[in-house]
Amino acid sequence: MKKLLAEFFGTYWLVFGGCGSALFAAGIPNLGIGFVGVSLAFGLTVLTMAYAVGHISGGHFNPAVSIGLWAGGRFSAKELLPYIVSQCIGAVAAGGTLFFIWSGKPGNVIDNTKAGAFASNGYDAFSPDGYSMVSCFAAEFILTMFFLLVILGATNKFSHTKFAGIAIGLALTLIHLISIPITNTSVNPARSLSQAFFAGGTPLTQVWLFWAAPIAGALVGGFVYKNLLHKHNPE
Repeated sequence: MKKLLAEFFGTYWLVFGGCGSALFAAGIPNLGIGFVGVSLAFGLTVLTMAYAVGHISGGHFNPAVSIGLWAGGRFSAKELLPYIVSQCIGAVAAGGTLFFIWSGKPGNVIDNTKAGAFASNGYDAFSPDGYSMVSCFAAEFILTMFFLLVILGATNKFSHTKFAGIAIGLALTLIHLISIPITNTSVNPARSLSQAFFAGGTPLTQVWLFWAAPIAGALVGGFVYKNLLHKHNPE
């Protein structure tokens, strides 16, 4: 139960901090944090919670990461479903909190006919810069695959594991710097579900891609690391 609570709180913080920065702080005229600020916010959420609760649950905070770690031989299959459920509940709870705060400002209405509604992900007309479904799938696949390579490498017992949280947080920052204009950045099915759930409309019908592509990328990343890159013994 402690592991599941750690995943709940970690994923809650990721969505609240990352998507919250996009909703509340990114667009303020002259003072907004912009793409770079949102990218840093997502990276900082993972970095901080990795050190806060990572020792309890492993610090996944992402269904694709849990699946990728299983593919890489670092996680038990019997724990997959409980972890994913906890992550999704944490993400939706954070989305609900964001919606409650968002609704407290007069005039704030979610327009789910536009890209990025309520920090949601999307493709085609719902991509922030108009990228196609194929392009968006490719971006999410590749970025999640490399995210798993970083996670598996940084947490390898022969690596400098005390700094793993920093490497993983910076990797997520880089991922957002690359892909916010493409998909509004997912690489995390729970994060995508939470925002699409409250946005509704087309963002909700497109959320399938932000489950399929990250999970596929995570599986490939896990298998590649396990079979081609994993270091069993120090040289």
